[in-house]
Amino acid sequence: MPARILIVEDNAANLEVMRYLLCAYGHTVVYASDGEHGVAMARSELPDLILCDVQLPGLDGYGVAQRLKGDPACGCKPLIAITALAMVGDRDRVLAAGFDGYMTKPITPETFVSEVDSFLAPSLRSLAPAARS
Repeated sequence: MPARILIVEDNAANLEVMRYLLCAYGHTVVYASDGEHGVAMARSELPDLILCDVQLPGLDGYGVAQRLKGDPACGCKPLIAITALAMVGDRDRVLAAGFDGYMTKPITPETFVSEVDSFLAPSLRSLAPAARS
């Protein structure tokens, strides 16, 4: 059974690549372009996993993590940072802020879905690209 994944990303090109790859492997994708909308979507959609940019307009990824991890309905969902922050110490700061995982941009299309799948329960992982119609 594929996962329902929320992507919180303000860059349309990044969002489209991630959405395309995840959908090609059978996952269902919902998305938000800012932190406030991302928190609202997480609470209403209750996705299996949340991918969240750290540098967002308004409520940034750190604020998203704080709100979601304090929410009983969303706090147990894997929250993964997708970020261009790749300096020494950035990974530790992101994980200390409440994220469950850390992936850097630009993403690598060949490995992106398997990296995302590694944060999902085995029953929700993709097996192969979905058949094209």
